[in-house]
Amino acid sequence: MSVEFFLTSLLIILIPGTGVVYTLAAGLSGGQQRAIVAALGCTLGIVPHLTASILGLAAILHASATLFAFIKYLGVAYLLYLAWQTLKSAGPLALSGRQETPKRALSIVRNGILINVLNPKLSIFFVAFLPQFITPGADSPTGELLVLSLLFMAMTFVVFALYGVFAAAMRAKVLQNARLMRWLQRTVAVAFAGFGLRLAFASR
Repeated sequence: MSVEFFLTSLLIILIPGTGVVYTLAAGLSGGQQRAIVAALGCTLGIVPHLTASILGLAAILHASATLFAFIKYLGVAYLLYLAWQTLKSAGPLALSGRQETPKRALSIVRNGILINVLNPKLSIFFVAFLPQFITPGADSPTGELLVLSLLFMAMTFVVFALYGVFAAAMRAKVLQNARLMRWLQRTVAVAFAGFGLRLAFASR
């Protein structure tokens, strides 16, 4: 892994997006365990996009306006759904005072996966991003793409988990203040809705 790839990837991952907001919300509401589970879900959600970039399927997505729009509006609808659930205290900021059950953990992972899977811009981003770091004249460029993809995923998980653990550390103070908790719920809901609207106006 080159220094350029590491620094560029780290900067991209650190920039707050839907995955970061989701993981922060999970940490605030359910503690470290829920935050790490959410980080895992968001990381798994980029696997289809990385796979598409390696196999060249993202080029089809970029070329097909209908397919791009279909996936995009599914993503918009899902983000707006998460915003509504958050306002009802049934989404990622649903409070939990007990250990996560397997069913709840699977739900958190599923939400994290869908947040990223239903964003077609990610596939196109990886098509433009990863090839820049392939060694010119490499014997196995596909192999290098796979390694870079796995490294990007590992970095994503670590950074998101750290975001979530930090939020979990602030959880006790937040839960003690009902007004602050309600304000955070509204902020997260607005963030999800904002990401949804931005995606709605995104073009190929």
